[in-house]
This record gives sequence, structure tokens and C-alpha cells, in this order.
Amino acid sequence: MSSTGRPKHPMAAKIITVVGPTASGKTRRGVAIARHFDGEIVSADSRQVYTGMDIGTGKDIADYGNIPHHLIDIAPAGYKYNLFQYLRDARAAIADIEARGRRPIIVGGTGMYVESLLKGIAMPEVPANEKLRKELSELSLAELTDILSQFKSLHNTTDVDTPQRAIRAIEIERYYIEHPYEAVMVRNPVPVDSIIIGIDIPRDERRRLISERLRRRFEQEDMLAEVKKLLASGIPAENLIYYGLEYKFITLHAIGRISAKEMFDSLEIAIHQFAKRQMTWFRGMERRGFTIHWLPWDMPDTEFLQAVENLCI
Repeated sequence: MSSTGRPKHPMAAKIITVVGPTASGKTRRGVAIARHFDGEIVSADSRQVYTGMDIGTGKDIADYGNIPHHLIDIAPAGYKYNLFQYLRDARAAIADIEARGRRPIIVGGTGMYVESLLKGIAMPEVPANEKLRKELSELSLAELTDILSQFKSLHNTTDVDTPQRAIRAIEIERYYIEHPYEAVMVRNPVPVDSIIIGIDIPRDERRRLISERLRRRFEQEDMLAEVKKLLASGIPAENLIYYGLEYKFITLHAIGRISAKEMFDSLEIAIHQFAKRQMTWFRGMERRGFTIHWLPWDMPDTEFLQAVENLCI
């Protein structure tokens, strides 16, 4: 019996991971899998960790129902949560779930988080290098990206859409070069055994859903009000801009730097580009040796769950 009193699913315990681009329905599918296999959700989203950042990050908390979820709302808005902390917290959540006889279901679109976790990478915590940050602070994002590309082994090649993120990535790579003994932990991973399910959605359909969801978030869910509330709580504008996408462009509008039309148009383009980068990352994972089982985004629920079950046998 599981900790909930329900019979455990007869299949041997195995972690299931659900990946896909934004707006593809990952959360709904992950919840369905968790409910079917007596599991709990472990989020792999770099922004859903923040409290008060709900609409812009697409938490869709109501979709979870009675399914327990982890690594959502665990850090205050304005904080800069990082990969080291994610790997530490995700492993702790997985260990806790498995100790209670349940199945971890990893769900998210942050490819760096998913791949690093499944590879079993262990990272030393990298302290801030204020001297380096000052040296890089006057460079443009393009210049910073060029510097980052010169490193032989990047730990992060996506989600670097602001100078602050690029500077942090350079800071981490520079630290590994200067501390090669600690960096050994990164190069000797212990992989996680997981079935990876990819939500396969055609490009045109993905773009349609992204645009529809964006309009809904402004017209029905009032995403602008969410950002204004965060600013009113005392969070500096630059901290919200750091998070990119919705929080970047809406904050720029809220502080009077761009118009409402510029905000919407720029954000729509940025989210489409982000979804493309997500898919590039997942295809890259396949080239790097991961097997992702792509299932149609509109597959009927019963067929979807049966397909997942067949993969887990």
C-alpha cells in the first residue's frame, strides 16, 4: 500500500520525466501520470520556484488537485535561485518521495535543470565574484554571450537572455577553471534512471496556443497586476527584469520604458523564441544520448497513459 492508502501501481518503481515546450500541456500530463502511477510532481521549472510569480510562470496550481507537488513556491520573488540549489532540492524531494513508496514525476521545460538532474551532475556552490561582475557590468548581452561561448564546456547555454544571467554563467565557468578539483564533481555524474516522455506539438499549433494563452493572461488573469503587485511589495525592477520573458517586458512597461503594444508584441516574440530554444535543448539531449519518447500533445488521455505504462514495463 502507498502512503495514501491506495494500492501501489504494480510496475517496478521508476522515475518518469515529462518535458516539452511552453504551452504544450506538460503540467496536465504530468498530473495525469502522477495520479495513475501513485506519484508526486517534482517541478523542473526555473521560475516556478518563486512565490507570487504565478500567472507569468504558468504554475496552474489548480491543475494539481490533490497531487502533491515539490519545488514550487520555495523561494521569495526577487531571489536568484540557481542550478546548484535546484539539484540539491530536487534530489532531496526525490529521495523523500521514494522513501514513502511513491513515484517521482519530474515535470518541466527548463532543459538545463532536467538534463543536469538526470545526468546526476553534482555541482559545488559557486560564490559571487564581485570583482568579475564589475568588470563585466558594462558589456552588452551580445559581448557577454561571445565570452560565454569561448568556454569549452558550458553548463548553461539557454535561459541566458539578460546580461545578469550571462554574467552569472561566466562567473560559474570561471570558477570551475580556477577550482578544477571541485569541478571534477561536474564531470563524474551518476545518471538517474528515468523514462522521458516528450510532449510533441507541431510548431504552428504551439505558436497558436502560446499567443492565445498570452492574451488570456492579460485579458482574464491580469498578469500586469501581478507584476505591479510585486513591484509595490518592494522588489526592485531590475530583479524582475532578471527573470526574463513576462517579468522582463511587463516590468519595462510598468516603469514606463515601453508602451503596452511594445510590451505585448515583444513578449509574444520572446516567448515564441523561448519555446524554440526549449525544443533545441531537448533535441540536443537526444543527440547527447537521452531517449525521449515523444507522444502527441492532443493524444486522448487513456491512450496517453497506456503509452506511458507500456514504456515503463
